[in-house]
Amino acid sequence: MTTIEATKSKNSSGVTRSGRLFVLELSGDRIHSMNPDGSDRKTIITNGRLPDGIAVDVEAGHIYWTNMGVPPLNDGSIERADLDGGNRKVIVPQGVTHTPKQMHLDKENGKLYWCDREGMRVMRANLDGSKVETLVERGRGDKDQLDETRWCVGITIDPKLKKIYWTQKGATKGGLGRIFRANIEIPKGETPTDRSDIELLFDHLPEPVDLELDLANRILYWTDRGDPPRGNTVTRVPIDTKADPEIVVTHLMEAIGIALDVPGNRMFVTDFAGSIYCADLDGKNERNFLYAQGNLTGIAYAEV
Repeated sequence: MTTIEATKSKNSSGVTRSGRLFVLELSGDRIHSMNPDGSDRKTIITNGRLPDGIAVDVEAGHIYWTNMGVPPLNDGSIERADLDGGNRKVIVPQGVTHTPKQMHLDKENGKLYWCDREGMRVMRANLDGSKVETLVERGRGDKDQLDETRWCVGITIDPKLKKIYWTQKGATKGGLGRIFRANIEIPKGETPTDRSDIELLFDHLPEPVDLELDLANRILYWTDRGDPPRGNTVTRVPIDTKADPEIVVTHLMEAIGIALDVPGNRMFVTDFAGSIYCADLDGKNERNFLYAQGNLTGIAYAEV
């Protein structure tokens, strides 16, 4: 694949547009923007507070990201900035969400979704940070917080069926990771702590982290940390059938973020060792085009 091919893709109308990656560097508290082959790299945000999840709103010209903060301090936050890093603004201040992790943008309905790890919650808000809601609460208080199987990490939504998906990673190399699904809206008369519609989709996973949903083909992708053969991989599964999950990428170094470019038939994956990988959606043609870039977390792809 040439550099030009790697940085271009076509939208549904057949119009060629330039793709862009937005990558979070946890160790440097920075956000980088680059072409999908790693060229034209620019640092657009500095002085983050352990950034972890990112989403891009191309139409509005915004990026959104989560700052985990220092977990024991309950000081996580969410910020917004222009695509070039300008006009930076805190939209969900410290004290509202404990340790925000991966996030998802629902542009059509004007909502941001994210998982709150030590808060043990699935949350959402309007795009300006107003109307913060807890949709799912898996525990409360110091005792529950010690149980890492309650910690919520990765998130995505299915707007067609109005479902929310999230991961509960569990302890490092614990083999107790799980992926859940529920209706986006809380059933009438129920609460975030007591919902009858929560489905356990997969359990005894190594350490499921980030989720992405290919809506066109109805396929769910996730990254898994932990030990091989199932750990440090990318796995996918159709969400409307009972097919078995398929591991499509292996031998990652503490896998974290995943972003899909479905029209371009490619995925991008980050790991904690500082690598960015590109592969076809079925895992073929995998290549590591950046390495030793610090501790990388969230990644987003957008045509801009």
